[in-house]
Amino acid sequence: MKALRKEADERLLVEAAQKDPARFAELYEDNFERVYAYVVRRVGDRAETEDLTSEVFHHALLNLKRYEWRGIPFAAWLYRIAANLISDRWQRKGREDVADNPEQIESAKAKNTEIEEVERRATLFRLVGTLPAEQQRVVVLRFVEEKSIKEVAQEIRKTEGAVKQLQFRALSSLRARMEGADA
Repeated sequence: MKALRKEADERLLVEAAQKDPARFAELYEDNFERVYAYVVRRVGDRAETEDLTSEVFHHALLNLKRYEWRGIPFAAWLYRIAANLISDRWQRKGREDVADNPEQIESAKAKNTEIEEVERRATLFRLVGTLPAEQQRVVVLRFVEEKSIKEVAQEIRKTEGAVKQLQFRALSSLRARMEGADA
């Protein structure tokens, strides 16, 4: 019963504020701490929290006429405004940081290149495991253990020509599979 009365009271407050913006102060008082707590948990910085909380209520006041009561607490609408403002600020700040600092752009590009290279190597490693056993062994001996064709031939008891042929087939197969993985 108290919840219904509180909902009805809040609805009346919203409707009153929509008719007379001076009545918005009551909505502000009732919701300030909740909105502040919501913003501070997401932002962490006190000054930024104060700025954003102020923006939330300013935005709410400017758009109050468009607010429609749907039986959901008024605070939910304020939280939505806060979430949008926080998101906008992070996006704007990200663009400003990148625009202000060209080294960050290069650093981000380098990280992306590094990540792509690690992913490419992981794919290659996985694909080597799918090769026939002899080709797999030749690839590991040649490129992981960095042995010469002659050393590989001695180790696997094959001719140098046979090692070259196994290596060629393995690399051709890996190249085709890597191109297929990139597509």
